[in-house]
Amino acid sequence: MRFTALLITIFFTVLNANGSSVSDTIIIKSDGSAERISRNLDSLVNTWYVKIAQNENQGELRGDSIGIEYPDSVYISRLSKINSIISLPFNNIIRNHIHVYTIRQRGKFSAVLGLKDYYFPMFEDVFDSYGIPAELKYMSVIESALNPNAYNVHSGATGLWQFMSSTGRFYGLTINSVVDERRDPVKSTHAAAKYMRDLYGIYNDWVLVIAAFNCGPGNVNKAIKRSGNKKDYWDIFYRLPRETRGYIPMYIAAAYAVNYYAEHNLQPLPLNIPVATDTIMVNKDIHLTQISEVMGIPLGELRALNPQYKTGLVPGSSKPMALMLPMNHLGDFIDLNDTIRQYKSDIYLNKATQIADPTHFSSLPGNIKGKTKIIYTVQDGDNLGFISDWYRVGLEDLRYWNNINRNTIRVGQKLVIYVDPSKSEYYSKINSLSFEDKQKMSGKTVPANAQPVTAGLTAETEGDFVTYTVRNGDTIWDIVKLFDNVTTSQVLALNNISDAAKIKIGQKLKIKKKS
Repeated sequence: MRFTALLITIFFTVLNANGSSVSDTIIIKSDGSAERISRNLDSLVNTWYVKIAQNENQGELRGDSIGIEYPDSVYISRLSKINSIISLPFNNIIRNHIHVYTIRQRGKFSAVLGLKDYYFPMFEDVFDSYGIPAELKYMSVIESALNPNAYNVHSGATGLWQFMSSTGRFYGLTINSVVDERRDPVKSTHAAAKYMRDLYGIYNDWVLVIAAFNCGPGNVNKAIKRSGNKKDYWDIFYRLPRETRGYIPMYIAAAYAVNYYAEHNLQPLPLNIPVATDTIMVNKDIHLTQISEVMGIPLGELRALNPQYKTGLVPGSSKPMALMLPMNHLGDFIDLNDTIRQYKSDIYLNKATQIADPTHFSSLPGNIKGKTKIIYTVQDGDNLGFISDWYRVGLEDLRYWNNINRNTIRVGQKLVIYVDPSKSEYYSKINSLSFEDKQKMSGKTVPANAQPVTAGLTAETEGDFVTYTVRNGDTIWDIVKLFDNVTTSQVLALNNISDAAKIKIGQKLKIKKKS
């Protein structure tokens, strides 16, 4: 998935697990990796099992306590203890990605942790049968945040492993208007393992396999050729697509966060996914809604267990198709099979009416099905990031609902927000709360010396510049995203800042006005 990159220039030295230099000092331009992580997590928290778990936890995600940041030496030591045949170096880019999982998006990452015990054993079993290192399972955290319905609206890549349709079909996955096996956890993982095995046959290097899985072997081959046939990831780094340069740091950060979440006071969100499931092959057409209404199984659960059936129709008459059910319902399904198929068959088994409905795939932005509309009036000190946190909605959804291309909003602007109907009364009170109370409600504090800036970015103006006052939780990257016309490197240079990580609450930053 490609995103518009922030033009951040950061100097760092790559370190291996023992702290020694792996390569010379290099320059990295940000690749939008943190935004990719954020969008995947936003998509995940709208899936059926996660929403049910949120409701059972009074709308809360785990991880609302304050995140812990450790010295670099601690991260280096911990990475060295992860069992991996793949090298796990450390640098400040990796540290920043670790902080996305363990600090900035910790609540949403708790949902990933809740899913890992369901998906990781499945991945490990499949990988073992192909001779693939088990630790490549961490790639799924980057690709989809363990959401089988993850969908890239730009490229069309789909599923846990984000296959393009051409690659999916090449590895035997059925993809049509009714069935998309890129969303099938088991079949797509077999396809991913085959792809990884083929890539290893080309490069004989697992790090290059990871890179090629992201950008394709053609791009990696070009990078190798242009680098004088060097076959080390860090040697060909500059020749790789920008997104792929951030992929290995994201992979290492995901591996760290999955292994050391407890040390950051994170807990997996308890998800009520059936521990015991079984798969039955059906050789006649049947619809998930028929099964739901006759057997009393929530339709959302059936869709979550069988995400490959895009319309809900299981087209068994074309060829035997796999249907996954909770084990305790399997016997009843066999007994009631004919009754289920006859139930409203003229509606549910009429293929002329089976049109793919993309709205039930929660990874698409702006999904409002079954939600309550709320209007929020932008107030002094607000930004889109704060508002998305207060209402627990995805930032991409918030932009989509309000036709906002960037992040600029103005005081008095009316924003449309869609929320869970059961929580609408709770969320309707937010509009009347103070900034401090809204932050407290989302588990954050506002220090006495933190000075808000207006959402319309009309704070202290001096000539050609706007002055921004750094607030609690701000990073230089978050601040830059509030403005349409500046880059991080420009802000750092204008304010004589050499270390982007050392901005302080209350510090005044000069930002060049839009010309």
